[in-house]
Amino acid sequence: MRILFDNGTPRGLAGFLAGHTVEEARQRGWEELKNGDLIQAAEQAGFDLIITTDKNIRYQQNLRDRRIAILALSHSKWPMVRLAAASIANAVDAAKPGSYTEVAVPFEKRS
Repeated sequence: MRILFDNGTPRGLAGFLAGHTVEEARQRGWEELKNGDLIQAAEQAGFDLIITTDKNIRYQQNLRDRRIAILALSHSKWPMVRLAAASIANAVDAAKPGSYTEVAVPFEKRS
């Protein structure tokens, strides 16, 4: 599966997505694209999934009839995303064209 990391998605997550090809929006010069344009560009480039930390994307965009799946993380702090990496990898593996999934990433507990 070809996966696009939106801005804010921690790079380290790619190491937990064995068997998938991961690129970052900034690698393609897409870091300034708004959500609708990013989704369109990613679909046209043949990506299967976008991983983002923008949970509002499902309300801002009409995702019906999209070929690309979207996976939203509840936040992007790497130490906590790392703890949820297995759940994220499972959600990636289960993603279907046009689907939207949110993965809860635990918040860091402060003492």
